[in-house]
Amino acid sequence: MKLATLNDGTPDGRLHLVSQDHARCAPADAARTLQETMENWDAAAPRLEAEYAALNKGGGLPFDPATALAPLPRAWQWLDGSAFDSHGKLMQTAFNMASVDTQGRPLMYQGMSDRFYPPAGDVRFPSEEDGIDFEGEFGIITDAVPMGTRAVEARGHIRLVVQINDWSLRKLAPIEMKTGFGWVQAKPASSMAPVAVTPNELNDHWRDARVDLPLWVDWNGKRFGAANGHAMSVGFDELIAHAAYSRDLVAGTVIGSGTVSNDNYREVGSSCIAERRGVEMIDDGEPKTGFMRFGDWVRMEAALPDGTPLFGAIEQMVVKG
Repeated sequence: MKLATLNDGTPDGRLHLVSQDHARCAPADAARTLQETMENWDAAAPRLEAEYAALNKGGGLPFDPATALAPLPRAWQWLDGSAFDSHGKLMQTAFNMASVDTQGRPLMYQGMSDRFYPPAGDVRFPSEEDGIDFEGEFGIITDAVPMGTRAVEARGHIRLVVQINDWSLRKLAPIEMKTGFGWVQAKPASSMAPVAVTPNELNDHWRDARVDLPLWVDWNGKRFGAANGHAMSVGFDELIAHAAYSRDLVAGTVIGSGTVSNDNYREVGSSCIAERRGVEMIDDGEPKTGFMRFGDWVRMEAALPDGTPLFGAIEQMVVKG
């Protein structure tokens, strides 16, 4: 099942079914918004699946992903992991940070969730000097998760898979990290690709609670990275269990994988600029690649090997706020 949210003038938009080929869409009858769907998943999902099957047989209206909002335009909770070890090692190099003993715990922070940017259009930032960076990620959306849910049980709470650009302001990040209080200025709102999909849409490429597909990242029209999402050191099931250790997770919780990264980054490239700079520091002793400038644009997309679209593309330009 594929779902998108179109703008109807309300903060949460109007939920639509999207055909498997992304050519057509139709407003959902089973629920008005995606948040409503997540809160009533067991009742709503079978009805939505029937509507999805009908749409794939024909009918509906043309789907223009550039006009979509984020599938979940605002969420009660956004938790972002850092589940790719190669990315963590490169970040330590890029920022000259000492290795941290996490005692086997996944890395995760709670980010800004009151909005997710639409997949297309301009994104405003106050200054180029802050080190504007994109971060390509995969993510999931859960139904309600009880406190103490174990990883083996958590897989049943993964209802939708999404694609995310977790914007970062790199020159502010070290300042905030040193305070010990976490991110505020360095982590503005993230963007989300136009379509959220149920895990079965990935076929065999949903594996071990991970997305076993490359995330294509283009910067100003040039391929920047194509790292595969399966290289997570912990899967989304384990990230859910970590987050739910001491709290219930509200329906509609969004959890990110962290920047998609592979050990063979010299061959597949990177999903963020800071990681590329880390590689350059290792290879050349200093970073050479600058961060984004106003007027730059980034595009991110993942698809099945046969070309079947999944999440659609995030394609955005950074502009002066």
